[in-house]
Amino acid sequence: MADTDDADYNSDEYPNSPSYDNRDNEVNEEEEEEDAEAVQAECLELFSQRDFIMESNVLSVLKRYLQAGGSPVTVVELLSANFTSLAGMVNVMANWLIQTGVPFSEVTTLVEQHLTGMVIKNFDPKKADSIFNSDGNMPEWLPEMIQHPTWRSLFYKLAEQYPDCLMLNFTIKMISDAGFQGEITSVSTACHQIEVFSRVLKTSVASFLSGGEEALTKHLPEFTKMVCHGEHTYLYSQLLMHLAAEDSQGGANMKRLCQELQKSAVEKGLDVTPITVALSHANEYPRACQALSSMLSRKALNPADITVLFKMYSDNEKAGPPVALIRVPEFLDLLIDALYNPSHRINPEHMSKYIYLLAYSVSVVESQRRGKNRRLNKEELKSTSQAIEKTHSLICRHKGSSELIAEVTTLFTCIKFPVVGMGILHWVDVTVSEPNFFKLNTDHTPLHLVLVDEIVSNHPLLHQKALELLVRLFENTYDELDVLVRLELKKMLLDRMLHLLHKGCVIPVVTFITKCVEDTDISLVRHFVTELLDMIAPPYTVEFVQLLLPLIENKAITDTLRTSDGKDPVSEFINHCQANVGQV
Repeated sequence: MADTDDADYNSDEYPNSPSYDNRDNEVNEEEEEEDAEAVQAECLELFSQRDFIMESNVLSVLKRYLQAGGSPVTVVELLSANFTSLAGMVNVMANWLIQTGVPFSEVTTLVEQHLTGMVIKNFDPKKADSIFNSDGNMPEWLPEMIQHPTWRSLFYKLAEQYPDCLMLNFTIKMISDAGFQGEITSVSTACHQIEVFSRVLKTSVASFLSGGEEALTKHLPEFTKMVCHGEHTYLYSQLLMHLAAEDSQGGANMKRLCQELQKSAVEKGLDVTPITVALSHANEYPRACQALSSMLSRKALNPADITVLFKMYSDNEKAGPPVALIRVPEFLDLLIDALYNPSHRINPEHMSKYIYLLAYSVSVVESQRRGKNRRLNKEELKSTSQAIEKTHSLICRHKGSSELIAEVTTLFTCIKFPVVGMGILHWVDVTVSEPNFFKLNTDHTPLHLVLVDEIVSNHPLLHQKALELLVRLFENTYDELDVLVRLELKKMLLDRMLHLLHKGCVIPVVTFITKCVEDTDISLVRHFVTELLDMIAPPYTVEFVQLLLPLIENKAITDTLRTSDGKDPVSEFINHCQANVGQV
């Protein structure tokens, strides 16, 4: 009754006033109608897309549409009218191809490649990040997807293009956790996650140490790209590898990897000198560090800095800086170029300092036990210095082959020192690369290349550099020479490669010959094959047979070398390979 009276009282007191409660209800209803219309319009636009019924969110959109008062009939009409079943058509087409005889694996690869291209073309990182649920759970299909190499490769490519995409970063970590970290050495995204980066670094280093020179040559560019992503990744990697290099077991190989990484970083134009010097354990010798840093930064030597280093390393009263400080490959290259490049002139007053530092860096053995002072073994320092001095003096005084013939015994003796072998090889490279060298040379085999043979015989570690020099000379056109002279020159270079092969550099030499067959006079290839067959004998490795057999079976190359009775080396090699095909 009281409620009724109050209502009447209000009504009588303000008979013409509007009802505020009713107005609010009307406004809310209008907003809801507008919102419902907007929702319906948005959903209808989605339903009008081609094959929207195949989308993963179709049920949630349908529920939203119906809650907004949408018509079920309209939904059915739009979804059915826009259903073209592209996925089904792809499956039908794939089945047709398989039925016509196309291998299943080839059809699968074709579909995967096209799908990969479409994903890369239309990938949206914002939409990719939105696939995570509000509670942070990952999609159910992602763990299964990363088990396939094709899709892992797709994620690697996308991660390179979109390094800030959270979904891709998460996926890269998932791939690493799943044990595939060996595949992601080229993914810069890994550099932003310390856990992934450490795991990839460990796997890559282990593969380098176990795979040897071949693995280093093949994978170093990708590894360098990852490590050199930023200063923090480079410093972190070098610090870990330097600590590992101090181990007595495998430390030398790790040190080599550190130097290769440093060399690659310098070639990329990165200034890693401060890090290199800091890792040399020479903090107690700031003047030496400053002198070396100055020369490395400018990529040039200067007498003032050389003098500073010489005084500190030649002081017999106290131990000088660690030898590792001047064992930086870039510094050694500068010293070798200064001493063995005829175009460089060093002031005689400072010559002995250059020689001493080079000899010291390559011959002095430094050891240190915990809690004790460093010990230096300088037994080979004097003989190494003398060998460098003799060869430097000879090549500076005599440039021509004929002038050096009388000193060939001295050169052969000094070449036994690895650093001299490296220096002489550099001098030969500079000298024979002059445009008119072979035009002016009258010897069938110049002394310079005879010295290369001697270097190859004494130093297996210089085989690759010797091969690079011979390959570069062989690929030169020599347009200024007569055709016959040119052929004789290249035949002589092939003989140098055969000597290199005889000393153990087999696969790299044969690989080069197989690659240059189409661009080389067939008589030269025939000469190489003839000489090679006289040198080799079974058993042969699988890799060697796979490389050489196509050359031997090439009738254009070996047809004239065969005899009717099949007793020739060509037929014997082919017969041996066929008879042992299961073993090779």
